[in-house]
Amino acid sequence: MCRKVAQAQDGDNIEVWGDGGAVRNFTYVDDMVEAIYLLTQSDLEGAVNLGGEEYVTVAKLAQTVIEISGKDVGIEYVEGPVGVAALRAVAKFLQGPQPGAGLGGQGEPARGDRADAPLG
Repeated sequence: MCRKVAQAQDGDNIEVWGDGGAVRNFTYVDDMVEAIYLLTQSDLEGAVNLGGEEYVTVAKLAQTVIEISGKDVGIEYVEGPVGVAALRAVAKFLQGPQPGAGLGGQGEPARGDRADAPLG
């Protein structure tokens, strides 16, 4: 999403697959590393859902990235694979700190001029 907005010119539209209603969970990488470490030190068995409690729609993600960019860019919803609209499985939570930085959290260090970076 960031690359799409970075490459867009004022007045352009970026394409978003589906209606924008699919949800995602964004967690700062340092929080995930800490959670994985705590998991390796725990006695938990079975599936564990690591991530924050904040779920963000793809539409909200696109709007947020556009807002941060300061560009005049629109969103065009197109047909395409959209993934799961909402997947909230029963989770076992680790004792201790929970991931705290979602989309509006500590993501600032990840910002930068990456528009020309290779895809993939």
